[in-house]
Amino acid sequence: MQYRQEYVEPQTQFIEAQSPPEPTEEQPRSRRRRPRWQKVALISFLVVALLGGVGLIAGGLYFRSINSGIERVDAFDGVPEESRPQVVADGAMNIMILGSDSRDPENSSGSRTDTIILAHLPKDRQSAQLISIPRDSWVSVPESPQGRGGRDAKINAAFAWGGVPLMVQTLEKFTGVRIDHVAMVDFAGFKEIVDALGGIDITVDKGFTSKHSLNPDGRREFVAGRQTMDGPTALDYARERYAFAEGDFTRIKHQQQVIKAILDKAVSGGTLASPTKLNSFIRATADAVAVDQSMSLVDLAMQLRHMQSGQLGFFTCPTTGTGRMGSESVVLVDKPKAERVFDAVRRDSVGEIASAVK
Repeated sequence: MQYRQEYVEPQTQFIEAQSPPEPTEEQPRSRRRRPRWQKVALISFLVVALLGGVGLIAGGLYFRSINSGIERVDAFDGVPEESRPQVVADGAMNIMILGSDSRDPENSSGSRTDTIILAHLPKDRQSAQLISIPRDSWVSVPESPQGRGGRDAKINAAFAWGGVPLMVQTLEKFTGVRIDHVAMVDFAGFKEIVDALGGIDITVDKGFTSKHSLNPDGRREFVAGRQTMDGPTALDYARERYAFAEGDFTRIKHQQQVIKAILDKAVSGGTLASPTKLNSFIRATADAVAVDQSMSLVDLAMQLRHMQSGQLGFFTCPTTGTGRMGSESVVLVDKPKAERVFDAVRRDSVGEIASAVK
């Protein structure tokens, strides 16, 4: 099924630390079959890529049939080629991962993206560097073909103003890194993926209460220590930010924990050895993920099939903390450090990426 961007009326109520007000024009919304894009997008995408090789080995035609059914996004439609960064390191791959949390009290329209990750796959495909970019990062947003944007704003405003193509333009302008592919995942799919694994093991550093839970009463208690989480619990853990003084920075840390836990469980939890579990897992993942028109998850799966979670590097774009731009609470990017990080990404200098972040 082709992904078609359609429109809904913009959101009209906001609270502090929100994205810039949605424009008065109609807004892009999510697919008809799955009503809203959801956060923690990288989880499903990486899992289907890393484990897809197993599916291919077990049954190539079967996995290709799954791959052919994955929904596609017109991610680069209308992105002017002349404004895009040039390829510096042939063979390396950079993937923009997007997702949003429609249950967030700030987000009633589903038209904002709350998770933004730049995934760098080096030419040798021996590792992957995952750089989270806080959604409130204050950046320059290019103008969309519809005349929206064209000013400084929170980075996630680009999705509200111009959908995936404007997000591509904004991230490329901000990082100077050419985006090769785009991947997104939905809310229900994330829960199904975790449940297909029989839950994941997470160590909670400090107990907290989520007041925006999937539970009927909207609350979930998390106690400190190692525990097994099912899909809804893991989602609540990865999406909560209001319970923490550091807000979105803590949420990013928890998202990274969940990503690693899913990959660890998939590899070591008997999933690969059980045809039934593998089938359920691959189908749940493939049903959740959507990618750009040119991405082949079959090919990528074969390239990454030997990678383990220990070969994934988790980073956050350097910032100097939070501040205010007019009435908005924003994240201030540490521009000199960020430039060093993304320059290392452009040149496919894996060692320099980690040192530049530190």
